[in-house]
Amino acid sequence: MEQLQDRKQRARRKAKELVAKMSVEEKASQLLYNSPAIEHLGIQEYNWWNEASHGVARAGTATVFPHAIALAATFNPELLGKIGEAVAAEARAKYNENRKQGDRDIYKGLTFWTPNMNIFRDPHWGRGQETFGEDPYLTSALSCEYIEGLQGNGEFLKTAACAKHFAAHSGPESLRHSFDARVESHDLYETYLPAFEWVIKHTRVAGVMGAYNRLNGVPCCCSEKLMTELLVKKWGFDGYVVSDCGALRDVSEGHHYTDSDVESAALAIKSGCNLNCGWAYDRLIDAYEMDLITEEDLTKAAEKIFTIRCLLGEFEEDTPYGNIPYETVDCREHRSMNLEAARECLVLLKNRDGFLPVRETQVSRIAVVGPNSMNVTALEGNYNGYSSQYITVADGIRQVYGNAEVHVSKGCHLWYESKNEWNGFGDIISDGVAAAAHADMTVLCLGLDSSIEGEDGCVSDEYTIGGDKRDLYLPKTQIRLAEAVCEVCENVVVVLMSGGSLDIGEK
Repeated sequence: MEQLQDRKQRARRKAKELVAKMSVEEKASQLLYNSPAIEHLGIQEYNWWNEASHGVARAGTATVFPHAIALAATFNPELLGKIGEAVAAEARAKYNENRKQGDRDIYKGLTFWTPNMNIFRDPHWGRGQETFGEDPYLTSALSCEYIEGLQGNGEFLKTAACAKHFAAHSGPESLRHSFDARVESHDLYETYLPAFEWVIKHTRVAGVMGAYNRLNGVPCCCSEKLMTELLVKKWGFDGYVVSDCGALRDVSEGHHYTDSDVESAALAIKSGCNLNCGWAYDRLIDAYEMDLITEEDLTKAAEKIFTIRCLLGEFEEDTPYGNIPYETVDCREHRSMNLEAARECLVLLKNRDGFLPVRETQVSRIAVVGPNSMNVTALEGNYNGYSSQYITVADGIRQVYGNAEVHVSKGCHLWYESKNEWNGFGDIISDGVAAAAHADMTVLCLGLDSSIEGEDGCVSDEYTIGGDKRDLYLPKTQIRLAEAVCEVCENVVVVLMSGGSLDIGEK
């Protein structure tokens, strides 16, 4: 702990020295997520936005670990710590190469807006897959280990984690830019806040991200109660606070809490929001000239965020962790850890008459049927990187049952109903039924993927509402496929892949 405090004191001193040399305009410019260079101070441009929910995301190849909701099913905090370490190592390896090529674009930095610590209370919520579930205690335990793994315990932060979304954010997605979460005090302090408090007090996480929604009438990213009174004064948080992306524009346009971006920016920075993911903070100079904020407000925020950049070693002559080679990315050791995590996160819902496991000698012909039988998107989740190798359910069956004849059929689309298979949409149940009818065993691969279950604006609204499930049932076309397959094949194993709970009964 003493080493940590010494490290932070040095970083704060260096940040103060840098910020003291900046003009008012330069300080304001650094409070946007895509911070420009200040050449006369030797400050390079830096994009704060990066994601690592289950591996380095959106920046090319990386080890894609099971998504957070699946990792929660392992109930293994130690494993989460090891995964965090692996993700941080890959992040540094990619960062080292990106710097050599002068690539400082979005998703190329070391400030990860991870983990999502919201409570998955409503199973309809599309983003529940990013969380560790509905239990505040489990969320606390797993988040702590993942954060510690990401940040490391060396002289410098290996990467900077960020606890999000503060607070009481758990859908509905379609209303998130205007929604007011009305939460009773006992529920707030027993359900929605404990994980954040635990993480802040036990890990010294680098960042906290404010939520889109209002909490009891006040937009979270403009809430002095949340960001100053609770985080800083009561819990002792000494990191940086960032808005969710576009959340400050929502303050006037969605919540109608202020009349303009200028007012929203002024209110947010005074309330303790140091960094803006979005656009409102490009009006900070207007707010300053209108005497809505002071230079001290800008200075305080800039010192917070430059402390983090100093802790990451950005301004050191020898870049910390600069010797981590690119070969670390999606390496054999990390793939082995990924396999261990995948095995631990699988959940066996029912095993009638001890049917599983099925030995290779018991079957000679296997049908793998369903829209998720060869679906790579279902393997990736959301906020994902891209693996060097994808092993679908059908691929895995072929590997394990090498002597069996394996026949694969999509059977139907994830949700779209049609009697024709055309342009990726269709109902080809007859083909799936034929495969099942001629097999000793059918592996029926059902469920959803992130094309229809996920974040508002990132998914189709045909089956969901802004990424949230309309109900908890499987799409009708999958139910019809499942019923037809079970009519013709006596031995059926159902594999469900989804980000949230599903009711596999009939509608």
